[in-house]
Order: sequence, then C-alpha cells, then structure tokens
Amino acid sequence: MAAKSQSAKYYASHPEARKKKAEYDTKLNQRPEQVKKRTESNQKRSDARKKGQNIQGKDYDHAVNRFVKSSTNRGRAGEGGRKKK
Repeated sequence: MAAKSQSAKYYASHPEARKKKAEYDTKLNQRPEQVKKRTESNQKRSDARKKGQNIQGKDYDHAVNRFVKSSTNRGRAGEGGRKKK
C-alpha cells in the first residue's frame, strides 16, 4: 500500500478542513464541463477495455486525446493540463 501524501495526512487529521474540501469538491464536480469530461473518460475507458487495450494505471488525457500514465496526466500545471500560449 502506498504511503499517504502530505495533503491526505492533513485532511485525515483535520475533520473540519476535510468537510470544507468535500463541499468544494462536490460543487466542482457538478459543473457541466466536469460532468462531460467524466462521462467522456468513462466511455473511452469502456471502449478501450472492449478493444482489449491495457489501460491499467492510465488516465484518458483530454488534451492529447489518448491514454497516458496517471502521473503524467495529473502532474501537469493548471486545470486542463497545459499552459496557455
């Protein structure tokens, strides 16, 4: 099992902060663009599994329209994953 990140440790020991973050996350994830992204990702994952692709440990990257390692996809700066030109 992986070690907890600093933020995970913080939220585990601060219930009031965890509650506030949960409320924020709920609001964020209800935005239409987030719902669209999530449903698109779920559909892409389903399609990839049906084709027999190995997508374990990968996320669908909306910027490049393919599956990439989770660490690559989540490690980019800013929402949307790419800096604006």
